[in-house]
Amino acid sequence: MKGESAAEERLARERLPRHVAVIMDGNGRWARERGLSRIRGHRAGAESIREIVRTAGELGIGYLTLYAFSIENWKRPKREVASLMALLKRYLRRERAELDRNNVRLRVIGRIAGLPEDVRGAIRDAVRHLDRNTGLTLVLALNYGGRGEITDAVRALCRRCARGEISPEAVDEATISSSLDTAGMPDPDLLIRTSGEMRVSNFLLWQISYAEIHVTPVYWPDFRRGEFIRALLDYQGRERRFGGVGEAADPRPGSRSPGE
Repeated sequence: MKGESAAEERLARERLPRHVAVIMDGNGRWARERGLSRIRGHRAGAESIREIVRTAGELGIGYLTLYAFSIENWKRPKREVASLMALLKRYLRRERAELDRNNVRLRVIGRIAGLPEDVRGAIRDAVRHLDRNTGLTLVLALNYGGRGEITDAVRALCRRCARGEISPEAVDEATISSSLDTAGMPDPDLLIRTSGEMRVSNFLLWQISYAEIHVTPVYWPDFRRGEFIRALLDYQGRERRFGGVGEAADPRPGSRSPGE
C-alpha cells in the first residue's frame, strides 16, 4: 500500500533494533468479534507470524522473539491447548522451507521438556534443518515464563557453586545472563505488545530491563507489515537513556552504542 511504502521509506536502516520481542495478544478477541472459534483466531495469528518474520528478515533485524506459548497457557481448555500444539507442529513443518529460503535460523526457549513428544520432535527437526542459516534468528518462546527461566538459572548456578565451579562472589549480571535461555543473544531493544494490554505477562523479565515498549490496540491477527513498520518508527523516535540523563551508550554487557 502507498501509505505503508511511505512509512517504510522513513525508516533509518542503520538505527533498527537488533532484537525485537513480541507479545502476540488478541487472537481470541479477534475471533470472538467475528463470531469465529478461538482456534480460527490462532490460525489467523499464524499468518501474521509469517508476514512479520518475512519483514524482519528483509529489514535485516538480527533477532525476533515471539511469545508463542506461556507456562500459564496450560490453564486454557484442553481442546484449545491441543489445537495450539497441533498448529505449532504444523507451522514448524510447513514454514520450514520458506524459513530456509529466507536464511532464517530457529531457536526455541522455554521448558521444552514439558511439551508433547511430537512437538519436541518437530522442534528438533526444524532447528537442525535451519541451523546453518545466517540471517534473522527467529526465537520461539514455548512453555515459557520469565520467573521460571530465572528460577531455572538460579538453580543451575547453585549447582555450579555446590560443585566448586564458581564462587557466590563471582556471580554477576553477566553470569546470570549467560545462564538464561537467551544466553548469547542481545537483550531486546524493542518490546511490542498487541491488543492494547499494558502488562509484560511474565515475558523476558530479566532481558527487557532497558527495552523500549510499544503497545498497540491492534489484535495480533491484524498486526502485519504496516503495523510492524509503525512500531519501528516509534522506536526510532525515542531517546534511549538507559537510566541516565542524556546517556548515549548502552550499559548492557556486550552491547553496542545506538546507531553503531
